[in-house]
Amino acid sequence: MQRGSDRMSVHRDDERKHELQGLLRSGHPTRTEEWHDPEPAADDDPQVWGGPVAPGGLGSSLETVRLELARILGRGSFPAGPHELIGVLRRNNAPDALVDALEGLPRKARYGNVQELAEAVTGTQR
Repeated sequence: MQRGSDRMSVHRDDERKHELQGLLRSGHPTRTEEWHDPEPAADDDPQVWGGPVAPGGLGSSLETVRLELARILGRGSFPAGPHELIGVLRRNNAPDALVDALEGLPRKARYGNVQELAEAVTGTQR
């Protein structure tokens, strides 16, 4: 007799295996009700599978860098210089690649919004 820390009984575990059998064999959802299926990713969702967004990295366009900076910094961080923005990024646990990119910016520069910052970080302009 198994006395582990399982929250389900052996019978319920067998029921779950039977329920998932079709999904595992077919490779796609087998439910008839669409509302049971998980929602697919949208076109403007961040690329989670590629790791953190790094300026100059693979797939890091101006838009993706701006989205990531806006998500982490918010509106209340501007206008500010790189030193203040680096502090905000570190407090919000931003990826090291974004922090490193801001450390390369001129110390005396001031950025009025995320767009200006993203353009400076990526070296592109719209």
